[in-house]
Amino acid sequence: MKVGLYFGTFNPVHVGHMIIANHMVQFTDLEQVWMVVTPHSPLKKKKGLLEDYHRIHMVNLACQNYDHIQSSDIEFSLMQPNYTINTMAHLHQRYPNYEFSLLMGEDNLDTLHKWKNYELLLEQYKFFIYPRLFGAKNVDNPLRTHPNIKFVDNAPIMEISSTFIRNSIKENKNPRPLLDQRVWQYIDHNLFYKR
Repeated sequence: MKVGLYFGTFNPVHVGHMIIANHMVQFTDLEQVWMVVTPHSPLKKKKGLLEDYHRIHMVNLACQNYDHIQSSDIEFSLMQPNYTINTMAHLHQRYPNYEFSLLMGEDNLDTLHKWKNYELLLEQYKFFIYPRLFGAKNVDNPLRTHPNIKFVDNAPIMEISSTFIRNSIKENKNPRPLLDQRVWQYIDHNLFYKR
């Protein structure tokens, strides 16, 4: 089984996430995409992050119409803050016959060298890179030519951000078209991101 791991806090998960996940499972050799809900990214502040169970529930809601996309709470049981290298070791123990790859936006390639044991990750796993319009893109970055870096150039460019959605809700704007209907109903019912 070839599985692409799409890591994120998904605070909240939005249609851009689902479009990218669906594209990867439809137009690469991946058989499944697991949306790995990250309790706390070591490179991000935790302030404003909804509780883990709310975010995993929203990802479950968003995945309902997709046969090859599912949520994963694999990182919930690991020490926090967690590092991707630890998650991969844990997944290998649990699913020894699966071939895992990582999905990443092109803008994040410039910070990959800050990841713990990034050289080992690059040596052992493929990275499927989808294009981004904004954010740093260092064309001279030597990682761009690494044999395990695979650019998925035909992937749609999605510039929707969870931050924009949270800020829109806080400002009493309507971001509903950017969210799965069930996710929006859950957010609205629980009054998330209002302040």
